[in-house]
Amino acid sequence: MPAHLQDEPPTSFSKSIPGLLLLAIAYLGFVSIGLPDTVAGIAWPSVRQTFELQQSAFGWVFLALGSGYCLSAFFGGRLMLALGIGSLLTISSALVVAAMFGFAAAPVWPVFVACAVVWGLGSGAIDTGLNAYVSAHFSARHVNWLHACYSLGTTLGPLLMTAVLVREGSWRFGYGLVGGMILVMTILFLATRRAWGEPPAAATDDDGNQVGMSAALRQPLVWLQILVFFLYVGLEFTVGQWSFTLLTESRGISQEIAGMLAGSYYAGIGIGRVLFGMIAERVGLDRLLRGSILTALVGALLFAFYPASGSYLGLALIGFGLAPVFPCMMAGTPRRLGSFAAHAFGFQVSAGMLGVMIVPSLAGVIAERMGLEVVAKFAVVLAAILWAAHEVLVRGSRKPS
Repeated sequence: MPAHLQDEPPTSFSKSIPGLLLLAIAYLGFVSIGLPDTVAGIAWPSVRQTFELQQSAFGWVFLALGSGYCLSAFFGGRLMLALGIGSLLTISSALVVAAMFGFAAAPVWPVFVACAVVWGLGSGAIDTGLNAYVSAHFSARHVNWLHACYSLGTTLGPLLMTAVLVREGSWRFGYGLVGGMILVMTILFLATRRAWGEPPAAATDDDGNQVGMSAALRQPLVWLQILVFFLYVGLEFTVGQWSFTLLTESRGISQEIAGMLAGSYYAGIGIGRVLFGMIAERVGLDRLLRGSILTALVGALLFAFYPASGSYLGLALIGFGLAPVFPCMMAGTPRRLGSFAAHAFGFQVSAGMLGVMIVPSLAGVIAERMGLEVVAKFAVVLAAILWAAHEVLVRGSRKPS
């Protein structure tokens, strides 16, 4: 493996006390990103009843969220250069707080949808800023654990909203509570704003020319990474969103067992990120990603073609295999893309959100015409293309410039 792709800690900054404090805040930041992401589904039945909506109206929330998320993430690199990471995190976190309190107080449905746009604008920028900072200053171990914290947030979110609904009977109070928790995060970002460093100088190429967004988008490796992020997140959310329905409605598995199996998928992602974080530095990013994507592909094949055993083992293998892909790809971005990395972080986060918006919906359209079992086979195709795209990326990055 070339030296520029080996998984060494990027700088000695990670060993300093201020650096470790900011890392701890980054961990908390990713917990805060995950909290509202899964709260929406738990709150939806109550929200729908309050505003007297059809089930299909939920799609407007995801469309609004995704639009704001993609927009702020895409321009995340430019925002970091203009504001600095500390200010970007503070402002973006404040936007998420405003969105949560806006949800809690929304008098009519259009206001609720507008708040989802604000939520997306804040979350996309936080995602980009934290990934950029941790990838630049810490090893792949911490990037994996950073995303394990996101999984923790997505686990706590439903528990929190469910407890509020049971005790208080108010989804508005639940959103307000989430907003209050993220407000604490915002105050931490504000208090440490200067510690995150001044806005970085604009990167330049070998000729001394400033590297802008358009220059980054002309790089084949940038587009290959965009493709990998689109495929990975699309695959993760397709399996996550459709597995329960496929297991119960096509394979006749009870809701209780199907829920446990779907939970094993998400548990595999969370546990995998913790475990892979421990070995990423010794194994190396490319080798680890190759093995993990192949593991996910084997799991997808089991899930699709051996339903008796695959329904139980396949889902867990898919989740475990996919676990390190997003964080390790982020960790390798500065080494692989060099001066183009600042903009690429935003492109990658934006591509992931597009994967969330497009790929599971495409799976639904195909399932409508060909039956639910085709979703499992669709996951096999996605995993195979993901593996091939990563192979092309690795070989392309090893060519001499």
